[in-house]
Amino acid sequence: MTAPDAVHAQLSPPSELEDALSHLQCVLVARRTATNPEGINWQQYDVLETLRIRGAMNPSRLSESLGVSRQTASKALRVLKDLELIEQAALGEDKREHTTSLTPKGHAFLASAARSRQENVRAAVEVLSPGEQAMFTEMCQKVADSIDTLLR
Repeated sequence: MTAPDAVHAQLSPPSELEDALSHLQCVLVARRTATNPEGINWQQYDVLETLRIRGAMNPSRLSESLGVSRQTASKALRVLKDLELIEQAALGEDKREHTTSLTPKGHAFLASAARSRQENVRAAVEVLSPGEQAMFTEMCQKVADSIDTLLR
C-alpha cells in the first residue's frame, strides 16, 4: 500500500457535522467569490475593513493593527493601490512616510461586500424562525470561537 493509500485507509468517514461545516464553508466561499470580481483575498479585505473602521493610517500602524509584518502589509497595499481601492499620500514634509486611505472605489467595494452579507442574512431569515436564528447565531459564535483557538 502506498503512503497516500495508508493515510486514506486510516481516516474514518466524515460525520454529518463535518459534512455540514464543509458544505457551509464551500457555499460561503462560492458566494464571496461570485460577489468579488476584483479577486480580493481575505488579507486585502482585512486591510480595506481596517481602513474603513479606523480611518487613514500609515503602513506601520496598519500592519500592527492587522498583526502582520510590514512586508506582508506592503504587499497587500500594492495590490489594493493597483486596483485603485486605496490611495497613499505623503505625510507632512517627510516624503518617506505615507498615510493610506480608502478611495471612493474602495468604499464602493466594501458597500458591495456588505450588500452580499445582508443577502446571506435575508436567505437565512427566510428559512429560520426567530428562535432558530438566535440558536444559529449562538452556535456559530461558539464554533467560530472554538476554531479561532486553533489559530493560536
